[in-house]
Amino acid sequence: MTETVVAIGTRKGLWIARSSDRTEWTLEGPHFLMSEVASVAIDTRQGRSTVLAGVKSWHWGPTVQASTDGGRTWTESAERALAFPSDTDTALERVWQLTPDPNDADVVWAGVEPHALFKSTDRGERYELVRGLWDHPHRPTWEPGFGGGAVHTIVPEPGHPESMLVAMSAGGVYRSADGGATWSPSNPGIRAGFMPDNEYPEYGQCVHKVARGQGDGELFAQNHNGVYRSSDNGQSWQSIAEGLPTDFGFTVLAHPTRPGVVWVVPVADAGERIPPDAQLQVQRSDDAGATWRRQAAGLPDHSYTCVLRDAAGLDSADPVGVYLGTRNGDVFASADEGESFQRIATQLPDVLVVRAAQLV
Repeated sequence: MTETVVAIGTRKGLWIARSSDRTEWTLEGPHFLMSEVASVAIDTRQGRSTVLAGVKSWHWGPTVQASTDGGRTWTESAERALAFPSDTDTALERVWQLTPDPNDADVVWAGVEPHALFKSTDRGERYELVRGLWDHPHRPTWEPGFGGGAVHTIVPEPGHPESMLVAMSAGGVYRSADGGATWSPSNPGIRAGFMPDNEYPEYGQCVHKVARGQGDGELFAQNHNGVYRSSDNGQSWQSIAEGLPTDFGFTVLAHPTRPGVVWVVPVADAGERIPPDAQLQVQRSDDAGATWRRQAAGLPDHSYTCVLRDAAGLDSADPVGVYLGTRNGDVFASADEGESFQRIATQLPDVLVVRAAQLV
């Protein structure tokens, strides 16, 4: 029997929601109570039911916890505690992103704070620093965003194992064509409105999230101010913000099978950080950002919360499920690609990450 699993990482632990029909849900947890869970990956490659969680204990520090039974039980290993080599004189602050590689079933990538990328070649058991990005001459000039200075997005290219990109606050997008050995900034067209003397710099943009679409070379980006599409794997970007109630937000999601279908969760502006007109909503485009329509059925109005960078996710069912977690601890699920939502969890701590998958 197929089970939909939604992993919900918060400031104070991890919860797991489960459903056999995406209508009735059970909620388990908390796991790692009073530890921050900023990143989660559900690894279904080769039939696995592995859940990886970037956990930060305020006493013991950050590590990666693992479950091989869909989040029911967990194991801790000292080898999973990511660490910078001694010659870097750097300490790990937190693990912001965990990404199973679609081209190699043994590879897991980890994006961390401070700005760095790690790679595991044994399914997340041990990690090594990717020196190509760490030694980049731009790194000393990358500034932290409001949430910290981190590699928060990792986007491999399926079918092309040497090609990938990362995004960071506030360094922008960087691309590699050789598996991470070398990196180049890739931000043409992305505006940095907080740099009035040079609004289109080579790098330094505060890119909040990047998602890979299903069109040829298709990527979507939510910037600090601005929503963008790329049709050439990030070599150039075009604004698709026209028609949105606001161009500010934190997250972006791309349909896992249909080209041109993308969702964003608009936020009123950088100063207010609440939904437009206090109506929690997603905005969906079916034509790669040429037009947008609001989806809000089942989502609350008079809402003064927001959805953070990784607090939204998709499953792989048909129709695709859309999941949102808010800063006031509510989690919403849609089994019809955003046309209607139901609340599946409430009164949790501040939601940092939501990931969903179908497990067999």
